Order: sequence, then C-alpha cells, then structure tokens
Amino acid sequence: MNASAPIKNTQAEDDLIARFDAGRDQLAGSADVSARREAAVGQIRDRGLPHRRVEEYKYSDLRAFMKSAAPLAPKADVAAARDVLQATDCFSGLDRYRIVIANGDFQPELSDVEPLAAEGVSLTDFNELLSGPDGATNLAFPKTGPQDGTVALNTAFIQGGVALSVGEGKVVTKPVEVVHVASAEGAAVTRSRIDLAKGAQLRLLETFIGDTGDGELNAVFDYQVADGATLATTRLVVGNARSARLLTSIATLGADATFKSLGFIAGTRFARNQQFVNFTGENSEAKIYGVSMAGGEDLADQTLIVDHAVPHCNSREFFKTVLDGRAKGVYQGRINVAPHAQKTDGEMMTQALLLSEEAEMANKPELEIFADDVLCAHGATSGEIDEDLLFYLRARGIPEAEARTLLVLAFLSEAIEEFGEEYVTEGLEERVRDWLASH
Repeated sequence: MNASAPIKNTQAEDDLIARFDAGRDQLAGSADVSARREAAVGQIRDRGLPHRRVEEYKYSDLRAFMKSAAPLAPKADVAAARDVLQATDCFSGLDRYRIVIANGDFQPELSDVEPLAAEGVSLTDFNELLSGPDGATNLAFPKTGPQDGTVALNTAFIQGGVALSVGEGKVVTKPVEVVHVASAEGAAVTRSRIDLAKGAQLRLLETFIGDTGDGELNAVFDYQVADGATLATTRLVVGNARSARLLTSIATLGADATFKSLGFIAGTRFARNQQFVNFTGENSEAKIYGVSMAGGEDLADQTLIVDHAVPHCNSREFFKTVLDGRAKGVYQGRINVAPHAQKTDGEMMTQALLLSEEAEMANKPELEIFADDVLCAHGATSGEIDEDLLFYLRARGIPEAEARTLLVLAFLSEAIEEFGEEYVTEGLEERVRDWLASH
C-alpha cells in the first residue's frame, strides 16, 4: 500500500497555524463557529495555501508568493482610523453613506448608522451574528466557498465585518460605501453579509485604504439578493501594497433579481478578485465587469464562476486588462449551465492589452453546459496597442505619451461605461490616469 507523502509546511503556513493557536480565544463565535475555524485551519495544515497544482490557482500561486504571514492587526484606534479616512478618499466629492471597518472591526462611531436606518437599512456587527445561536449558518455558502483556499483562510481568521440589511421594497437613495481602513500593520480579515429583501435596491462601493504592511488583506462578501431586488457593486483594489489582496464575493440571486458588479484592480503586488454568482430563481440577470492594471512584477487575477442552476436567466461577463513591465494578468471565468437550466443566455469576453514584451496574460474562459436549449458564448483576445491608431493621433499633433494614454483609457473605459453606474465613472477613470502616469 502506498502512503501519500505529507505536505511540508512553508514558513507562511507555519506562521498561520501559530497565529491561530495564539489568537483563537480572541476570535468571536459560538462553539459551532469555533469548530468551523478549526476545520479551516486544518485545511491549511493538510493542504497548504493554494498553489499552482490547484487548478483554480494555477496562474496565481499564493503559496509561492506568501513567504511569511504577519499577525492579525490590533484593535483599531478610532482617532487613527479617522486620520486615514481623512487622508484618503477613493471617491472624493461623491455624496454617499459610509460604513467603516477598521483593522477588521466594524466602527459604528465612524459610520452613518442613523442616516442609513432612516433609509430602511439596518447594520449589525458581523461578530454578533457569529456569536449567536445560529452563528455557523453565516459561514455557509451554496456550492461555492468552503473548499476554496482563500475562503478557508478567511473563515479561520475572521476578525469582524458588517451585516447590512435593506428592508422589503426599500430603495436606498445614495450609494453606500463599505470602506476598509488599515490604521496599523498586520493582517486584516473580514466577512460581511449584504441582504436585500424583496424588491429592494442598493448601490454598493467597496474600498480598501491604508497599509497592512506585511499582513494580507482578506475580505469575503456574501450577497443575498431576494426576488425582484437590484444590487450594483463596485470594488476598488488600488495602492502600492506589498502583501496579498484577496477579495471574494459570493452572490445568491432570487427570481427576477438584477445583479451588477465591477472589480477594479490597479497597482497592488498580488491581487485576486474572485466572484461566485449563483442563480436560484428564474428570470434573473447578472452583469459582471472587471478592469485590471498591473506593472512591474505585479499580478492581477480576476476569477469568476457563474452557476446557472435554474431556467430563463441571463449573464454577461466583460473584463479588460492592461499590463506593463513584467506584470502578469489572469482571467479565469466559467459559466456552468445545469441540465434543467433551459433558455439560459450567457456571454463572456476577456480582452488584454500588453504594453511591454515581457508582460504575460493568462486567459481561461470556459463553458460547462448540460442543457440543450441555451445561448452561450465566450471569447478572449490579447494584443498590443494598434500602431495605426497611434499614428493617427500623432499625425494630428498629439504627443506619443499622451496618445498612448488616450488609447489605453479608451480601451479600459469601455468596460467602465458599459457597467453603467455613472456616479463611479469619473473616479475610476481618474484612477486609470493615475496608474498610467506612474507607468
């Protein structure tokens, strides 16, 4: 009989196990939640961090990137968190409500709790859910999540987060920004739940500011979109972070629901934005967009799985990537269509623009179809700046650097504008210009 060889832990994996052993008593949760945390750490101990031999992480080897793992960030100092908020505003000038999570903990004193309550929105510290009698139910996901290494890492170390609920038929009049603030170095690990009741409408921004130093940022969002509800989310992952940025969304859509999301990555050393979308009710629609920019030795990974489990649902996926230097871009997208999910309409496109000969793009669009009455398609392109277009602009007196900027901005803006949420368009295009100015 052959016995499988045990996995030799890396320094980062040893650090993570030691982090859990040292801090388990400070992590919130009922007995069932503690058991879930133990199981998640066991997954790290037995399988290690996600690596290139795991198909979903073939092009984004987290195990190779994480040389060590910093301790969890300390409890936030409110004054320090307020200073970071005042110094950095990802959507300056935008009229919105704010919900603040600092060093992994929900900060009601820095959040617009009362104005949101007047709009029919209730806020709860996620740790309160974990400590309740049904705490472990808040860690359960349909089909996706529990076996993913990034989600397991999140489950083990959740420090806190927020549970946001929008009442039935309520339309929140202003966008709501959930801003994650790092006011001290160390890992920041959060779990948030966004519940939209029947017919509710919400525009959500997810931003991440401050510096975690050598500590990873790991945030999971659980979206529950009930029948007839509408949710539009914008996630902004920017900054010169040297540690991993690991973001996960798991969306569950009821009947006649509408879900839109845009994931925006620029400038981080290792960023993975993964989304899992589950159709559970008929006649629903999901539109998922991505914009990624990476230069130097950076990696930007956009991963997506759309699960069509019921008939008569539509999905559109459109992703754009720009790479410079020795950067690496990753797009992994899959549309699953169950045998009984007839009349599904799914379409996926990923496009990459390479600004240097050493940049690398891994495009992996997939369709997994078990129904016969469907419309599904996917496509992928990679290429350089069109020299004819560049010549056209230069022939009209536009300097080469400015002409290149215009072409790259036009390339990325196609996804931003198709996303269609005008209140974020100017801010996102400004981030594109900032990135281009530094490259």
